[in-house]
Amino acid sequence: MSNAQHILEHVFGYDHFRGPQQAIVENVIQGNDALVIMPTGGGKSLCYQIPALVREGCGVIISPLIALMQDQVDTLRELGVNAGFLNSSLDAQQTRDTEQALLNGKLDMLYIAPERLVQPRCLQLLKQAKLSLFAIDEAHCVSQWGHDFRADYLQLSLLHEHFPNVPRIALTATADDRTRIEISKRLELDQAEHFISGFDRPNIQYRIQHKDKPKQQLLQFLRSEAPHDAGIIYCMSRKKVEQTALWLAEQGFDALPYHAGLSAAQRQKNQQRFLREENVVMVATIAFGMGIDKPDVRFVVHLDMPKSIEAYYQETGRAGRDGEPAVALLFYGLEDVVKLAQMLSGSEGNEEFKRMERHRLDAMLGLCEVTSCRRQVLLRYFGENSEPCGNCDSCITPVNTWNGTDAARKLLSCVYRTGQRYGGQHVIEVLRGSNNEKIRQAGHDKLSTYGIGADLSNNEWRSVLRQLVARGLVDVNAEAFGALQLNDSCRALLRGDESLQLRRDPRPEPSARVARSTSTSGVEAHDLPLWHALKACRKRLADEHKVPPYVVFHDSTLLDMVQKRPTTRDALLTVSGVGDAKLDRFGEAFLDVILEHEYPATES
Repeated sequence: MSNAQHILEHVFGYDHFRGPQQAIVENVIQGNDALVIMPTGGGKSLCYQIPALVREGCGVIISPLIALMQDQVDTLRELGVNAGFLNSSLDAQQTRDTEQALLNGKLDMLYIAPERLVQPRCLQLLKQAKLSLFAIDEAHCVSQWGHDFRADYLQLSLLHEHFPNVPRIALTATADDRTRIEISKRLELDQAEHFISGFDRPNIQYRIQHKDKPKQQLLQFLRSEAPHDAGIIYCMSRKKVEQTALWLAEQGFDALPYHAGLSAAQRQKNQQRFLREENVVMVATIAFGMGIDKPDVRFVVHLDMPKSIEAYYQETGRAGRDGEPAVALLFYGLEDVVKLAQMLSGSEGNEEFKRMERHRLDAMLGLCEVTSCRRQVLLRYFGENSEPCGNCDSCITPVNTWNGTDAARKLLSCVYRTGQRYGGQHVIEVLRGSNNEKIRQAGHDKLSTYGIGADLSNNEWRSVLRQLVARGLVDVNAEAFGALQLNDSCRALLRGDESLQLRRDPRPEPSARVARSTSTSGVEAHDLPLWHALKACRKRLADEHKVPPYVVFHDSTLLDMVQKRPTTRDALLTVSGVGDAKLDRFGEAFLDVILEHEYPATES
């Protein structure tokens, strides 16, 4: 196993590297450090797995999620790779056996959680072993400015101190310029070569809609576009996760909850069902998802707005890892902005941290309200330029705009005349001339702005307000219960020196040009019997081996089988994703299925 290309073909079953994979692999094989920024589904794992097999010794992979290590190791073992892990799920004898296998040179790869690796006993164990490399997965966890900060990652700089001659490769899908600098600094990767392969996930269709009966909006999407697909639905709170999962189950969906308030055993059970069964919908807080390798997640829905574009990109990136069409759908409202701002103001971070987080929140709101291509805005945030994508809601159904100058001035004036002490709904009710006790007690029914906005509906005014907040023309004071307050940016508009074009809500539903998510994407109608037979064979083998179906073969491999219809072992080796070990383990079973469809038995 000294040749990277040979390993790529015969272990992993691929005939060529993608993008910068080959350059990264060669860099690490030569003993150099590397920082790799590569989108989810881009093939990051091969960038350390192949060098670990080429170089002498065991590759140590630092992974933040204990719950996923077993599946990661199972996947490698099915490929014929000697892999193991050390974490708290093992008993004393299993731990001793794994440690002895490491010391005896019997392991190709070893997965360890960061909190275990930094313990003196573990460091001493590693010093007695021959190591090929350290791979630091989900490296953005080291950034205190990031969205998945893990304090244990801050201690990983000790790898450079204790193992100066072992190459280190840090990998993540999400890191802006600031986060990349922090990763390099905190992990002491000053001499590492940076490989940034781009952030675009063209197979993901980005859609963002304002909240208007979000449960019904969600149900319409699931029933019309993803009735039999696996997906993830993110909610801001544990309570909302529980309520949404229960409600979806009542609607006939196989929906499971996942959040930190559940027992570890229940979280593990639900996660295993999501990974190993088809058509399961996971309703979760952001506690779920990091490191999830399930390739056929066809949709990610956010029922609440994420706190940053980094978080949004990371979470939506869990859809469509197999490269097939997937949908990222977000429902948001001004109430999300208020909640997130309140959470931020109450955080223990210093003022610089709060200022940066507020900047990230503003950028996320800007993405929601933009009238141009969403992918352009998303990629520009990470320093990339692109043409309009043609695969987001703004491109598919161009946004209708209107001259909102007069409406904006009315709203800003009303904010001022009500004393800048009230939230958005109160200001809107004053504008619309609502006759309620709160307005009368405050004397706001006597204001000059009372009733001057009766020509717009409540939802239309909420749309105006969201867009003014997104453009920084009015502030939401989280410490004053979401009170609206004017700032210097609105002066030119109030003076009449500027005009304002606003997007018109509600938007029409995406047209028929929308790429539909489907579990049979790319399969012709006449091939469906073979496709379903191959999937049934995969499920049977996965159950026998106690692994998720994608560990046996990805959907893309089954699709290649359908298209090539190999009937011999040599022909099956030409299928993408079929290597030597999987050919030996599973080849005969799949060849039997294909032969049965190619040459069906006839009655005599």
